Amino acid sequence: MTGIVYLAGAGPGDPGLVTLRTAELLRTADVVLYDRLVSDGILAMIPESANKEYVGRAVGDDTTHQDATNELMLRHAQDGKRVVRLKGGDPIIFGRGGEEAEFLREHGIKYEIIPGITSGIASATYAGIPVTHRKVASSVALVTGHEDPTKEHEAVKWRNLAGAVDSIVIMMGLSRIDGICDNLIKGGRSPATPVAVIQNGTTPDQRIIRGQLDTIASMVKEEKFRPPAIIIIGDAVALSEKIGWRQDG
Repeated sequence: MTGIVYLAGAGPGDPGLVTLRTAELLRTADVVLYDRLVSDGILAMIPESANKEYVGRAVGDDTTHQDATNELMLRHAQDGKRVVRLKGGDPIIFGRGGEEAEFLREHGIKYEIIPGITSGIASATYAGIPVTHRKVASSVALVTGHEDPTKEHEAVKWRNLAGAVDSIVIMMGLSRIDGICDNLIKGGRSPATPVAVIQNGTTPDQRIIRGQLDTIASMVKEEKFRPPAIIIIGDAVALSEKIGWRQDG
């Protein structure tokens, strides 16, 4: 009898932000295939009876890594197992959940997709940054920073994006923050635009630095910030000094 795969979001790191549905699935799973950004507190929710397998992918890993993960989902499901494919944040927002769902459908495997709170929004909230606000931000874009903004054919048109939305939330962009900021300024964004970088958002290790579009890259290097980190750009960032409610860990 063929099993089922649940493509589930683990949320941004704080175990309290895991959805009730995902928590329920973890308690009843036969197999949990989990990513690098799933926190220890969330992994502790998995019973000892379940088989836990780490399938985290780091920057620089080759594309065959995803193929191996796909094959694990397929094999366990064909063995009749209840498989939870546990992803940090939301499985669809830069989480390859759509690709994995396509693979499962092509191989006749039953699946469900369970939303999670994306780290891009949760980190902002924990830092007291309302990415939408009636007075300062009527639009927001979630963008991957994993593409090199200097390459000939950019996946993200940074210069066009500069004036297109009020708040820009960049995920996986810390290593390219210099080029990203430079291209946004060239696209017309003011160098004085407020920027925040949040490392390990929502966790006890959360750290925040605030600067401007023309200063934040040097601040990141000086403070030795490392991934996972979220970059938030826009006037709404300035509100964090007024309504921020959570201190750094």
